[in-house]
Amino acid sequence: MNEEHAHPAEAPIVETQPIVRPLSTVGFLLYVLHGAGVTLGLCLLWGLEAVRNNFFRLLDRMNIKARVRKASAFPPGQPRKRPLTEASR
Repeated sequence: MNEEHAHPAEAPIVETQPIVRPLSTVGFLLYVLHGAGVTLGLCLLWGLEAVRNNFFRLLDRMNIKARVRKASAFPPGQPRKRPLTEASR
């Protein structure tokens, strides 16, 4: 590490003027379309979340469990015997 500036706060600060370029019409329209797309995507997620909440509230009102049986990626018992493939040899 550089011995002159052992800590980042001790490094000299170089100020530069920002370069501001005017935005073209096409660039402006792309920003607007991007914003509209993000807004529509968030609205879709919000709508799906509202449907999901209403569905689970209905299940709660009907006193129905969301899962009847326990789901497991590894069921009990012996694993099935599978033939070896060329890649696993």
